[in-house]
Amino acid sequence: MGSTEDLDYPQIIVQYSNGFLISKVMFTACELGVFDLLLESGKPLSSDAIAAHLGASTMGMKRLLDACVGLKLLAVEMTQEGALYRNTEISNIYLTKSSTKSQYHIMMYYSNTVYLCWQYLADAVRSDEEMLKFMAGQNSVWSICGRDVLAAFDLSPFTQIYDLGGGGGALAQECVSLYPNSTVTIYDLPKVVRVAKEQFVSPEERQITFHEGDFFNNSIPEAELYILSKILHDWDDDKCKQLLAKVYKACKPGGGVLLVESLLNEDKSGPVETQLYSLNMLVQTEGKERTAAEYSKLLEAAGFGVIQVKRTGKLYDAVLGRKL
Repeated sequence: MGSTEDLDYPQIIVQYSNGFLISKVMFTACELGVFDLLLESGKPLSSDAIAAHLGASTMGMKRLLDACVGLKLLAVEMTQEGALYRNTEISNIYLTKSSTKSQYHIMMYYSNTVYLCWQYLADAVRSDEEMLKFMAGQNSVWSICGRDVLAAFDLSPFTQIYDLGGGGGALAQECVSLYPNSTVTIYDLPKVVRVAKEQFVSPEERQITFHEGDFFNNSIPEAELYILSKILHDWDDDKCKQLLAKVYKACKPGGGVLLVESLLNEDKSGPVETQLYSLNMLVQTEGKERTAAEYSKLLEAAGFGVIQVKRTGKLYDAVLGRKL
């Protein structure tokens, strides 16, 4: 990759930021005995068989195995019975306990000791408000991906926009820059709104306003377009349907909802970043990453139609549903 491409989209930075996710996938597969089981079985196994042998969740194991395939630690073949997984040569040599070149024990030391210690590295440098850091981090993502998801479809007909869970306002700022006739209201929790006003959105930014509340428990005001960026992946299907139904009810006829999420391939074979994020959802939330078809199904269940999908080629993609 040339330097111009690096500056346009910092692929190497994205790879570095996902480094700890990659490590933990490998550590976890070692700890659970995935590589040992596949070596001992002498044949490829299904995710259900692996989960059953190891006493693991079928859903969680499928995501773990797919991420290992993306990382080239496992290989998968599709048969009439479904996907069957096997070790790659490098995993047989270095990640199984019985190998003379096994790295299993150092992996467990890193996973159970070093990994836990490193979460406190920043404390040696400074103390900062966790929410402020999170919001700044979200803003940095939209500085490189925001315009792509907002330009995926022509949103200029929508002048009254609500950004649900809009946080620090970076996506809202990209939106009013791209669509100067629009106004964007950031709907978020009171403490988030307070920090956004103090730290991220200037009072001179007249096209951006705020609405304090919890959109799951409070009403959602009427608007032409609602943006849900990185919201639905936090929740299970039932919670997503509940929120989308509220959005549909509030949405003006002819309006719509824009979902901004990292989309899995329809066969869930990748992208590897999204597979890693789905595992992260398993650890941190009740949600998951989904395919375009799965998001479309959620939108349809809420009443939205004329659903369009656009992959941006970057971390986040766009799905637009309309209220007819």
